[in-house]
Amino acid sequence: MSHSPSLPDRPRLELDPEMSDGERLEAIRKHFRRIVQVNDEIEQRLEDAESRRSELQRDVDELKRENEVLKTSSLYIASVEESTEDGVVIKQHGNNQEVLTEAASSVSADLDPGDRVAINDSFAIQTVLDDETDARAQAMEVDASPDVTYEDIGGIDDQIRDVREAVEDPLENPETFETVGVEPPSGVLLHGPPGTGKTMLAKAVANESDATFIKMAGSELVRKFIGEGSRLVRDLFELAADREPAVIFIDEIDAVAAKRTDSKTSGDAEVQRTMMQLLSEMDGFDDRGEIRIMAATNRFDMLDEAILRPGRFDRLIEVPKPDAEARERILEIHTEGMNVADDLDLSGLVTDLEEFSGADLASLATEAGMFAIRDGRTEVTRSDFEDAVEKLDSAEETADRNIHYQY
Repeated sequence: MSHSPSLPDRPRLELDPEMSDGERLEAIRKHFRRIVQVNDEIEQRLEDAESRRSELQRDVDELKRENEVLKTSSLYIASVEESTEDGVVIKQHGNNQEVLTEAASSVSADLDPGDRVAINDSFAIQTVLDDETDARAQAMEVDASPDVTYEDIGGIDDQIRDVREAVEDPLENPETFETVGVEPPSGVLLHGPPGTGKTMLAKAVANESDATFIKMAGSELVRKFIGEGSRLVRDLFELAADREPAVIFIDEIDAVAAKRTDSKTSGDAEVQRTMMQLLSEMDGFDDRGEIRIMAATNRFDMLDEAILRPGRFDRLIEVPKPDAEARERILEIHTEGMNVADDLDLSGLVTDLEEFSGADLASLATEAGMFAIRDGRTEVTRSDFEDAVEKLDSAEETADRNIHYQY
């Protein structure tokens, strides 16, 4: 334990009777200077003590405030449903319980349906809160443009044209649609086998367009608690409205827009509630010329008919597996930066790769390069690609067997 330093000793004046007058005068002067020095030291100590006292007082005040907060009952979050003559109907977040309650006189005049409010243990409304935007929705906004351009996507020129017409043109040249007198497509759905370039096409839109790009996966909209998924959908579309012009891209949309069933489980009911909110938000896009919506799925057969009707996804674009010409173009893109042998014939290489998707071809180029590195070479030859094809075929067969055993 530390102690404060003791005060300096009080100066004493002792005069020898044998001293001359001059010596006495000099002793008195020294005594006076010592008294002044001690006085300065005491004043400094006093200032330090006052400063320390102020710091301790602030600490005490802060502790008192924290103590008061800890003793105060927590408030709960709810939403206003409607105001009636008998009181205010609110719905608690989390359990969706509806309660008829009263509001404090200071906030009763400011309540509107949809307002977020804080209620106490007696369900009485204490204060009105600011509108909430889910932090997860904000996190889905793409800040940095992906490093993908339309030139990086091979074999789907028609699909690229259709997407640009439906997504970019209405944002960049809306006056053209007004002059012609037609409404631009309200939504674009990309569908086809995995690895055919659907997500890459969306990334290219994000890179090439000046609009805000918001990306989410359908599985991210499937939430555990009642109403949470639909609220996230609503917040995403509100975020798009705040950031317009904007493009919303929903990957794996089949996770939230699958065909409805008669299942009564809470999980299926919540997914259907989320889909209904999504349908409702998409219906409002007719009057939002500065917002476009894209989606992608490799399970087109699973989608509910409601989400495919005109007015929601007006343009359904199939992205198939590439043909021989497309496969050659894709392989050219992925080998453009590689040191390949001069005599390598890509057209002959892709002839027997009918089952390869764009993603498979990208993996093929990488594996071929790895075989060259393994042999200590810096040039990639046809034999490297043939070895890579054999390796990928073997890996695919193993995966198929594992899936078969699981079922």
